[in-house]
Amino acid sequence: MAAIDSLSLFTGLGLSEQKARETLKNTALSAQLREAATQAQQTLGCTIDKATGTLLYGLASRLRDPRRLSFLVSYIANRKIHTETQLSAALEYVRSHPLDPINTTDFEQECGVGVIVTPEQIEEAVEAAINHHRPKLLVERYHFNMGLLMGEARAALKWADGKMIKHEVDMQVLHLLGPKTESDLEKKPKVAKARLEEKDRVTAKDVVENGEAVVQTLSLMEQLRGEALKFHKPGENYKTPGYVTTPHTMDLLRQHLEITGGQVRTRFPPEPNGILHVGHAKAINFNFGYAKANNGICFLRFDDTNPEKEEAKFFTAICDMVAWLGYTPCKVTYASDYFDQLYAWAVELIHRGLAYVCHQRGEELKGHNPLPSPWRDRPIEESLLLFEAMHKGKFAEGEATLRMKLVMEDGKMDPVAYRVKYTPHHRTGDTWCIYPTYDYTHCLCDSIEHITHSLCTKEFQARRSSYFWLCNALDVYCPVQWEYGRLNLHYAVVSKRKILQLVAAGAVRDWDDPRLFTLTALRRRGFPPEAINNFCARVGVTVAQTTMEPHLLEACVRDVLNDTAPRAMAVLDSLRVVITNFPAAKPLDIQVPNFPADETKGFHQVPFGPTIFIERTDFKEEPEPGYKRLAWGQPVGLRHTGYVIELQHVVKGPSGCVESLEVTCRQADAGEKPKAFIHWVSQPLTCEIRLYDRLFQHKNPEDPAEVPGGFLSDLNPASLQVVEAALVDCSVALAKPFDKFQFERLGYFSVDPDSHQGQLVFNRTVTLKEDPGKV
Repeated sequence: MAAIDSLSLFTGLGLSEQKARETLKNTALSAQLREAATQAQQTLGCTIDKATGTLLYGLASRLRDPRRLSFLVSYIANRKIHTETQLSAALEYVRSHPLDPINTTDFEQECGVGVIVTPEQIEEAVEAAINHHRPKLLVERYHFNMGLLMGEARAALKWADGKMIKHEVDMQVLHLLGPKTESDLEKKPKVAKARLEEKDRVTAKDVVENGEAVVQTLSLMEQLRGEALKFHKPGENYKTPGYVTTPHTMDLLRQHLEITGGQVRTRFPPEPNGILHVGHAKAINFNFGYAKANNGICFLRFDDTNPEKEEAKFFTAICDMVAWLGYTPCKVTYASDYFDQLYAWAVELIHRGLAYVCHQRGEELKGHNPLPSPWRDRPIEESLLLFEAMHKGKFAEGEATLRMKLVMEDGKMDPVAYRVKYTPHHRTGDTWCIYPTYDYTHCLCDSIEHITHSLCTKEFQARRSSYFWLCNALDVYCPVQWEYGRLNLHYAVVSKRKILQLVAAGAVRDWDDPRLFTLTALRRRGFPPEAINNFCARVGVTVAQTTMEPHLLEACVRDVLNDTAPRAMAVLDSLRVVITNFPAAKPLDIQVPNFPADETKGFHQVPFGPTIFIERTDFKEEPEPGYKRLAWGQPVGLRHTGYVIELQHVVKGPSGCVESLEVTCRQADAGEKPKAFIHWVSQPLTCEIRLYDRLFQHKNPEDPAEVPGGFLSDLNPASLQVVEAALVDCSVALAKPFDKFQFERLGYFSVDPDSHQGQLVFNRTVTLKEDPGKV
C-alpha cells in the first residue's frame, strides 16, 4: 500500500509512471523525494505543479547532505528558487558550506533569489547573440548549431529561464531565416577526411592511414549490414566473383535455402592452442557482428584438429572472451564433432581419384617448388587400403599422409588432408590416430553447418581455390569465403610462440600479463569490452591489413571509462599534512560525487580529518615559475571539501628530507580563490598500485631492421612500476576484481585479481590524457 501511495505521489510530481517505478527501486532516493514532496505540500497547502515537482526531483537526486533538505525545499515551494540554474547554484552553495549556520543573505545572492529577468532582457541578449553569428547563420541556416546562441544568451543572463531563452531563439531565428526549406530538412553531411578504396567493398567513410584512424562516420553495425557490403545474399553464392559452379550447384543451393530459410550464418573458428589477442577481437566483431546486423546467427566452432597443442584452459578462455565482448554464439561446435563424416568424405575422395596416400616426409614438402609426389598416380584401391592402415595405426608419425590432387593459388601442390598423430584428443581420446588438416577441415565444416559467409583474414585468400575445389569435388554445399584485413598493433607481439618465450624469459608473468595485448591481458588491465569493440569499429571493415597505434585503442578506453568509472582519490607518493586549525572536533564526512559532471549518478562518502595526505609533487619549497600548487605564500584548495589550506611550517628529517607539513585552513569563499585544487586522502587504505607502460621500446619489435637483436632485446625496463604503499580513499574498500575507478588527477585504475581481503591491488589502465611523448 505504501508503494502505491508513493507511486501516486511521484506521478503527481510530474514523473512518468516508468520513471516513478524506477525511483521506487532506489530506497535512498525515494525516501528523500517522499520527504521533499511532503514538506512542499505542507508549505503550499495545495497540490504541486509539474515545474515544482521537477525541481524537487532534481533536489532529491542530487542533494548529498540531507540536513539541508528542509532549507532548500522551502525555497522551492515558495518559488524563490524556480529554475534549474538556481537549483544547481543552491546545491553547489550548500556543498561548499558544510558547516552551520548558512548565511541566508549570501546564499540568496549566490543563487539569484529575487533576481527578475524581463522578457525584454532576454530578447536583447538573444538578438546580440544572433548578430554575433549572423554571417554564418545565414549561410548554414538551420544546420547552424543553435546551442551557441543559447549559450551566449545564458552567459549574459545567468538567472534567466532556459525555456524562455530557447523560445526566444526559435522565434528570432524563424523571423530571420523564414520557415525551413527542403534543403534545411536534409541531414547535414559529415565530412570524412578520406574514403575507403572501392576494393574494400565498404561504404564507411573512415579509414586507417599510417596507423591513424580517421573519425568514424558509420557504426560497426552500419558497416556490417548487407547493404553496406557487396556480399552475396544467402543462396546467391554463384553471383560472387570467382565462385566455382558445377552442374549440382543450383540444386545444392536450393537445399541449403530449405534448411536455413535464407538466414545469414557465420562462424568464428579459433584454434584452441592459445589465448585470443586484440586482432581476434576484430574477427569476433566481424563474424558475430555481421550475423547480428543481418538478423542471422553465428557459431563458435573450435578447430580442434591438432591435439598436440590444444589445452582445456584455451577452450575455456576463448568462450569467456567471446562472452566478455558481448556476443553469444547460437551454438558451440567442434571440428571433432564431424570426424566421422570427414573421414567418410576422405574415403570418397580416394574413390573419385582425387586423393592419394603419400610417403614423402614433411621436410620434402617444404619450400616453393617441392618435387611432385612419386605416389600421386598410385591405384585407387592401393590408396584405400593404405588410408585404412593409417586409420588403424599401422604407420608411424610422418610415414604416410593423405594428399588432395589440386594446385592452390600460391603454387602449393597437393595439400595434405590427413596426417598420423598418436596424441590423445581432448574430446575423442584414443579413438583416432589420424587427424584432418585445416585445408581439409575448414570448408567441409562450413558446409556441414550451412555457413553462408565464411569470413577469413587475408592470408587465407591463397586457400580459396582449395575451399571451392573440395566442396565441389564431393558435391556438397559450397559456402563463399570472404577475406578481410588483419588488425595489428605497434609495440606489440601477439604470436603464441613469442608470448611463451616472453613468459619463459620472465619478461611477463603469463598470457594475462597487463602489458600484453591478449584479450585476457587487456581485461586484467581494466580495458572495458565496449572500448575494444568501439576500437574495432573505428578501424573499420577493411580488406587491407592495418597496423594501429596503441594510443588509439587507449583513447577508446578513456571514452568508455569517463562515463562508467566512478571517481575516487588516491595518493601514490604521499606527504603527511597536519591542519592545525581543523574546524571540527572530529573528522567531517565529505560527500564526493561519483561523476562530477552528472551528480544524479550518486555520491560516496569519505572522511576529512586534521591529518591528510597529498601527493609529494603537489608541494614545493622552491617552486619554479608557473607552479600553481602548494608553496610558501601560495595556498591551494582541497577538492570536494570547500576548504583552502595555507602552509605554516615544514617538518624535515635528519637528512633534510621533508617529512610533513603543517597548514591552516579556511573556507574557500572566505578569501581569494586559489590557483589550483588538489586531491587528498584522510584515514586511507594502503594498497598496491601497478603502473604499466609499453612492453617494447620500438614500434616493430619483431622487425630485424628495427631491432637487430630480436624482440627479447627490445624490452622496456620501465614497463612496470609497483607502488607498494599507495594510499586510496576508503570508498573503494569493498571493490571486487575488475571494478574500475578514476583516481582523480592520476588516471583510470582496475582492481587486479591478485587482491585479497585487506589488501587491494590496482592496475593503471590508462592515464587521464594521452602522453604527448608517445607517438
